[in-house]
Amino acid sequence: MTVHFVNYLEDLLVGQTASYTKTFTELDLTAFADATHDNNPVHFDEEFAETTPFGGRVVHGMLTASLISTVLAKSLPGPGCIYMTQNLRFCSPVRIGEPVTATVTVRSIDQPKNRILTDTVCKVGDRLVVEGTALFMAERRPPLGGV
Repeated sequence: MTVHFVNYLEDLLVGQTASYTKTFTELDLTAFADATHDNNPVHFDEEFAETTPFGGRVVHGMLTASLISTVLAKSLPGPGCIYMTQNLRFCSPVRIGEPVTATVTVRSIDQPKNRILTDTVCKVGDRLVVEGTALFMAERRPPLGGV
């Protein structure tokens, strides 16, 4: 049996944060494009991308934002959470090879409805690249004695 770390709804606190950092590679972009069919040349064709406002190739915005889901699934609250909504604003492009850190911060907890509202950001160093909010449900602590 695999044991997963879970923050139950009752364990979460307003202001609690968790982060995850990843550096996207060429392989990550290719895998994302294969899965989503987003083959926009701004991600793959340097010559084309240099003619855009980005001035060069950039990582898919949704690939960058997907790190928010990673934080929710791995640590805040962890396995078993149900992602309900996500609002995003893309603030700055991410280049291949730049380390991106996604951070989730609990803004409010609605115990009766089992809903947690969080602020979500992705940064490259101090540069904000994605910001928004996420709403999710967390598992409740099982009753003592099981079942």
